[in-house]
Order: sequence, then structure tokens, then C-alpha cells
Amino acid sequence: MDEPRRLRISGIHHITLICESLDRSTAFYRNLLGMRMVKQTVNDDDRDARHLIFGDEQGAPGTLITCLEYPHLEQGTVGIGSTHHFALAVESEEELRAWRDYLNAQGAACTEVLDREFSKSVYLRDPDGHIVELATAGAVLTPDA
Repeated sequence: MDEPRRLRISGIHHITLICESLDRSTAFYRNLLGMRMVKQTVNDDDRDARHLIFGDEQGAPGTLITCLEYPHLEQGTVGIGSTHHFALAVESEEELRAWRDYLNAQGAACTEVLDREFSKSVYLRDPDGHIVELATAGAVLTPDA
């Protein structure tokens, strides 16, 4: 008898950020990082909130960052229940170093290239303070058990 298919997560679909100004978010994600603005819409749950979606050229799930504009909210608090950072993939260490040089030339503050156990990374902040990591694909992790 066939066993039932086990449910599984196939990957990250998108990340949603709360932003003060979509103009500033567009300047960062589209103009600085070169992501494509895939959609301009409103939040399905709050029709008064503007909603922009950035991603790759095809707008593929797994590349999407969505920004909801709430200019009058208070600054968030970092702690349990918040997200520390998210990472965007780059193809190689050479490309990561080129990104760092480009970001510095654009006046965008970022870290040196950091050697992580499984990849190399550069960190910077978007206009709302979200920590964005640019990370090399690195090695496939071997599960502990």
C-alpha cells in the first residue's frame, strides 16, 4: 500500500516589509539593488496601504520582496517575534566583492566581506532599517541527523 505523501515546504515564496516611504524603498530595492518592480498595488487586507512587489525579471516566487507603506506607524522594536535580517543570494564571491565595491561607490554603508561558515556575506540596511544580507550560495549543508 502506498504511504501518503508527506507535506513539505518547498522554499520561501516572498518576504514582506513594512516601510515608511515606498519612494525610498523603490530607490533602494530597484535603483540601488537593481531588482525589478514587478507590481504596484494595494494591500489585500488594508486597501488604504500601498503595496509594491520587487523581484527578478520574471517576478518568480522565491525572489520577491514586498513592501507595504505605512508612513505613520511607530518604529518597530527588535526582539523576540521580530526578524533579524533576510539574505539575498549572489552567484559567487567575486560577484559579492563587486557588489561591495558598487555599494561603496554609491555611498551605501555596508560591511566588509565576511567569511561565514557556509558562505560569504555583506550586510547593509535599507531606508527603514531592515538588515539586508547579500550572500554567496555557498555549500549545501549536510543535515546534523
